[in-house]
Amino acid sequence: MRTIRSFQTCSRSFVVSRTSRLSPSLASSYTSFTRAYTASSARRDFTSFFYHNEQWSTRSDRPKTSEISCIRGIARAVSGPDVVHVPPRGFKEVELLTPKRLWKIYAQLAKSRLTILVVLTAMSGVALSPLPATVPILLSTAVGTALCSASANTLNQLQEIPHDAQMARTRQRPLVRRAISPLHAAGFAAVTGVAGPAILWFMANPLTAGLGVANILLYAGAYTWLKRRSVSNTWVGAIVGGIPPLMGWTACGGKLLPSADYPVHLFLPSFLSEAPLDMSMIDNPLSAFALFILLYSWQFPHFNSLSHFIRGSYAQAGYKMLCVINPQKNALVALRHSLLLVPVCSVVFPLSGLTTWAFAVTSLVPNVICARASWIWWRRCGEKEARIAFQHYLWYLPVMLALMMVHKQGLDWRGLVGIQEVQSDGEDASES
Repeated sequence: MRTIRSFQTCSRSFVVSRTSRLSPSLASSYTSFTRAYTASSARRDFTSFFYHNEQWSTRSDRPKTSEISCIRGIARAVSGPDVVHVPPRGFKEVELLTPKRLWKIYAQLAKSRLTILVVLTAMSGVALSPLPATVPILLSTAVGTALCSASANTLNQLQEIPHDAQMARTRQRPLVRRAISPLHAAGFAAVTGVAGPAILWFMANPLTAGLGVANILLYAGAYTWLKRRSVSNTWVGAIVGGIPPLMGWTACGGKLLPSADYPVHLFLPSFLSEAPLDMSMIDNPLSAFALFILLYSWQFPHFNSLSHFIRGSYAQAGYKMLCVINPQKNALVALRHSLLLVPVCSVVFPLSGLTTWAFAVTSLVPNVICARASWIWWRRCGEKEARIAFQHYLWYLPVMLALMMVHKQGLDWRGLVGIQEVQSDGEDASES
């Protein structure tokens, strides 16, 4: 007869607070099992499961069926009213969903930082539009765009739960750590996916709402589906990033396609054209195309450099990214679009009339700095160079949008600060 007070398996620990008597055969089976299995099995951390999935399905020390039955018999023999069950190491109770925690989870589902960037780029389309915009249009465009972005990001995470669990940078997302149920998240995606386009439809116009729906479908549908099948997912994702400024443009009443009543008009520099500036022609489709191509091309040096130094995580999760398949070409694509941004800013924007030709000169400084960083990254193809390029293109976009506002066509900054009034008073004094 043997006295057993405690025993341990790989997943649960049982502590027996009273003395139980077992038969000699049952006790000997338990002893042989604990020596052969428990003592030889090193405790694995929970996170290691996601790094080496196969080790859990092919390990040689997995208990046999007979051994599992033996353990169950021991558990039944020693169980009683005074038995205390100790949770396994690393166990964490599920937290109650208080309003504060639920708001935080919703922000994580919406990818709040990415959503803020999307809203800011949409607001740039409103700010740069030559058409008048009211406060209700501005607010409804911001809220509607944010809701569309939240829905797309939530639907994306719902489809990638098993893959996010294998990546270190996404392992703490709420659906992976089960902070919220998939059904709850799907409800959040449905509500935001309906409310966002509805606000844009009734407060702005149907075209803007259609662009919001298209962005949800492209990101949660085509882009997410392609991530594990083709490197073309990056190009689809760039289209998604280029749509928000178009939403801001159309919210103010601008059109996207040329027509007989809405032709493309080119604004040549003063030394090439003697015709007076026709401000009524600033609102033309070339301006919308310029905003789109700026955000579209910016995506590549920004995202490709980021994906380069986290390509190990993408490979681990099985994503077909260009940074995994061909890192050198990944850097080359980023360099191409970095160079493409130079004529876009120095030629297309002033030619569309969205900015003055002074923007063609001032935009060269950030473009040259960032293009040089992309060129160095392409030549060396190192993680350090990729991080430098990524940091450059973090500040590139806000700086470029700010310069565009400074050089916006038809915006008289001197009049806004009162310089003209001072000059006119001086002229009146001299005449008297």
